Amino acid sequence: MNIHEFQAKRMLEKYGIPVPEFAIVSSMKGLEELLETRGWQSAVLKVQIHAGGRGKAGGVIFAKNRQEILEAGRELLGKKIINEQTGPEGLIAHQLMVSPPIQIMREFYLGMTIDRERSERVLLVSPVGGMDIEQIAHQQPDKVLFLPLPQEGFFRSYHLIRLAKFMEWKGKVAEQGVNIVNALVKAFIDTDASLLEINPLVETTDDEQLSALDVKMVIDDNALFRHPELKSLFDPSQVNLQEARAQEHDLAYVALNGDIGCMVNGAGLAMATMDLIHHFGGHPANFLDVGGGATKEKIAEGFKIILSDPEVKAVLVNIFGGIMNCRTLASGIVDAAKSFKVHVPVVIRLEGTDVEQGKELLKDSGLNLISVDDLTEAAKQVVSMAQKSGA
Repeated sequence: MNIHEFQAKRMLEKYGIPVPEFAIVSSMKGLEELLETRGWQSAVLKVQIHAGGRGKAGGVIFAKNRQEILEAGRELLGKKIINEQTGPEGLIAHQLMVSPPIQIMREFYLGMTIDRERSERVLLVSPVGGMDIEQIAHQQPDKVLFLPLPQEGFFRSYHLIRLAKFMEWKGKVAEQGVNIVNALVKAFIDTDASLLEINPLVETTDDEQLSALDVKMVIDDNALFRHPELKSLFDPSQVNLQEARAQEHDLAYVALNGDIGCMVNGAGLAMATMDLIHHFGGHPANFLDVGGGATKEKIAEGFKIILSDPEVKAVLVNIFGGIMNCRTLASGIVDAAKSFKVHVPVVIRLEGTDVEQGKELLKDSGLNLISVDDLTEAAKQVVSMAQKSGA
């Protein structure tokens, strides 16, 4: 789950990591009141969306006086940001982060993430931070230090000495930098984050202090049951309607660019189903894993979410009944189909527990639901039907 920059900054403040002064506004009235209260004569305004690269996309403005601040606010509030990270549909900025400008001497990069290949948490640091960190990592790999986090969950003193030397931190800055690294590691572990990066971490010219100028944080969705306070940070305006509804009902849903809706139980089976659709020339409209223990109500909601996508030309339901039996699945689909007008062909392949009872429910429903026993045949049929619907 992505969270906004300002939310991540508030999180870091709780762990003692210094961040520049900032405020959040969502209207011009709020911006005007902020300027009256704080008395800022210049400011940096940044759109708050779930994507990086905002500066290059026109989402960051430095305003030199009060009039420019207000003009920037009018330009950025409601602005659609489009770049590689947002995709062609873009993301709309409903909130702005406003900060007084600071004088920067140096920029650094700090990031914690999970190395999936090695199955370990890692810290990446660079003495060269900023917008072009990806290019630097690719073109100058010697400028990036990669440190696996020990099993005990903290770095030892020799790790930190090596890190400070690599970052060219000395004296008071080195002491502060090491404290920030330790706090970053603790925040990453405590929140079950999958990504927590500060880019840039800046050293200011006036007091030689380090400060987290920009922060990005991603929380592991599978750990949110442990963090109800973090789950509340989800912003449905930053995802499409189907993904927002899926989040409400605890469904694993990812919107894609195709026209064949997919509902499957189990991530592996879902990926195999999508691969088969691609193999026969089709394009999945979504990834939807309803899980092994889904209820009839959750099945019905997942089906409704798929059908609410205007791009969907056909639907393939592929379920292996185990913990969730086929009778429950069929009942959920029938309930959803009766309450939500089905306007596209629906191909259903069931196998496993109570499969015959499930097929009977589908057959007796009186609905135009196509039951197929073989997955390969089901994929062929749904691709053919989607192509005919789109012709």
